Amino acid sequence: MAEHSVDDSAEAGPPIDVPAELTLDILRHSAAHLMASAVVELYPGAQYDVGPATDEGFFYNFRLPEHTHFVEDDLPRIESKMKELAKRRIPFEREVMSRDQARHLFSDLGQPFKVDIIDRMPDDVDSVGIYRTGNFVDLCRGPHVPHSGHLRALKLLRVAGVYWKGDESNEQLQRVYGTAFFDREQLDAFIAQREQARLRDHRRLGVELDLFSFPEEIGSGLALFHPKGGLVRKLMEDYSRQRHEEAGYEFVNSPHITKEDLFKTSGHLQWYADGMFPPMELDGGTRYYLKPMNCPFHILIYASRQRSYRELPLRMFEFGSVYRYEKSGVVHGLTRVRGMTQDDAHIFCSKAQMGDELRSLLQFVLDLLRDYGLSDFFLELQTKPEGKAFGTDEEWAEATDALRAAAVAMDLPLVLDEGGGTFYAPKISVQARDAIGRTWQLSTIQVDFMLPQRFDLHYIEADGTQARPIMIHRALFGSVERFFGILLEHYAGHFPLWLAPVQVEIVPVQDDAPEVLQYAAVLRDTLRAAGLRANVGDKPGARMQARIRDAVKQKVPYVVVVGRNDVERGDGVVNLRVTQTGAQEDVAVPELVQRMVREVAERSSG
Repeated sequence: MAEHSVDDSAEAGPPIDVPAELTLDILRHSAAHLMASAVVELYPGAQYDVGPATDEGFFYNFRLPEHTHFVEDDLPRIESKMKELAKRRIPFEREVMSRDQARHLFSDLGQPFKVDIIDRMPDDVDSVGIYRTGNFVDLCRGPHVPHSGHLRALKLLRVAGVYWKGDESNEQLQRVYGTAFFDREQLDAFIAQREQARLRDHRRLGVELDLFSFPEEIGSGLALFHPKGGLVRKLMEDYSRQRHEEAGYEFVNSPHITKEDLFKTSGHLQWYADGMFPPMELDGGTRYYLKPMNCPFHILIYASRQRSYRELPLRMFEFGSVYRYEKSGVVHGLTRVRGMTQDDAHIFCSKAQMGDELRSLLQFVLDLLRDYGLSDFFLELQTKPEGKAFGTDEEWAEATDALRAAAVAMDLPLVLDEGGGTFYAPKISVQARDAIGRTWQLSTIQVDFMLPQRFDLHYIEADGTQARPIMIHRALFGSVERFFGILLEHYAGHFPLWLAPVQVEIVPVQDDAPEVLQYAAVLRDTLRAAGLRANVGDKPGARMQARIRDAVKQKVPYVVVVGRNDVERGDGVVNLRVTQTGAQEDVAVPELVQRMVREVAERSSG
């Protein structure tokens, strides 16, 4: 599970008034305080760091007294204490005190993490807010619920180790995660979804279905795809390539490393160095970097010769491998890796072409995602980040307006994320809900006026003058690895027929009867000749039901059972079983082949 980043500046300054209507964030923030209060009561000497609300609930970081550590079995005890405190309707009481007073207070309480936060506050902060909940005192701006009686639908979820301030050179603390809702019904729904997510966890399914692994010998966040996983990945990539070729993209390739000057020109070393692997010194001291992004390489392809307005829009596409130094606590299965393959496209166009290009691009993205089985979308527009950005306000406004117009044309819900863009461009992200209602960020589309300036890109207009192109960045899957993990969880391992590594498992009833084995082999070859991936079960001596169960466990979409009766009848009718539903029917082989070929062609989800 990825760590949540923590901004402890939220604890600095005077308290914030409680809004007229309580929000889920306020409820969960208050639940974090209640949990810390319970921990301090149960574990005298416990020191607490920060405890914010999150998208799923809340957490708090702790350092327990020497030789004491949380284990999962401690959570029911802490949760029971929280419920006891909730029943007492303890008020959340806020105070404002001087910075020095607060420092002395937390120093006397033996809470060094709070003292550190106070010491790191900006010099112009002279007063701070604190909240008292019974005997528990916390440095906090709030706001909070009026009293603990509001916190009745809550649950603690897990314990994890985290580094203080997220820095691996610091000591490790323990983080306790929990969640809270306004009522028990909402909590029960969350717990049910969480159980579904556990059963669908792509890390678990990857092992069970023999799709991929993460050997310790290679290192954190670096995946190996096994033959079946490699086949699924190939099918994903092949269809994407087909669709891109049909849409007028040109395929390019770029190396995995480059001299550092390229990333100086692009700005990545200025803005993104923390996310890059350390440099390698080669060729007598020249510094090379593993690439974290493909865009500078595609820019060099554009700049390799003079370009004409007749070539625009120029659409480049690459399945390009990139490497990003994610902290070990953030790495999570396939959805957060250090080595990944991006389905990266970069489009160079004129300003006049930008609006139409964005609309057609966004429609292309949504249509392709639907072909992979996702259909419930909303869009998020991420605007200029505060401070960390390149370019003028006018350029950012023009790019943002163009993206907004394209998004509105899709007739999907649009959410504004102020300050969420990258340092060089605003962006639209496509958010998709999966089969159990979770939201995943997928495709991103960015309009970039900046990199064409930094690389001094031009094209020749019809009148012979030079003009600067607009650059559009687009990753549709995000990364192949991450999209693979998302699809695996969305389908709970039951890939649609066109993506299933084995589409049909043929199970002979009598595996010691030559005529039955021959019949099964002929059927397999017939299916393969039609382009279907069919196998004959190869577990000699195993009972038929055991072999069917094995196919079900491996989530093979269809099982065909053949025996002596089928051979003797000679009518070409076989027993077909749908593993996901358990449905059975007798079907003629030609009809079976026709049906499956049609299902593959339609990319049906079954």
